[in-house]
Amino acid sequence: MIRFLRWFFSPSKKPIIDHVDIYSKLQELEDRIKVLEEENIETTNSLYEFTNSLEARIDILTLENWTRKNV
Repeated sequence: MIRFLRWFFSPSKKPIIDHVDIYSKLQELEDRIKVLEEENIETTNSLYEFTNSLEARIDILTLENWTRKNV
């Protein structure tokens, strides 16, 4: 327990940064969010295209199977 308290209250080894421009960091995050949202939209669209293509292929194969059996 004493070791934990010493560790907890010991000085941090992270460098102290005097000047942090929060606005520029916020702008970077907003830009990154835009990029991620665009990638998400592209991925979603690709998944829809894949799903539609797969469903169309299943429909074609099902129709071919039904016509062969003359049902």
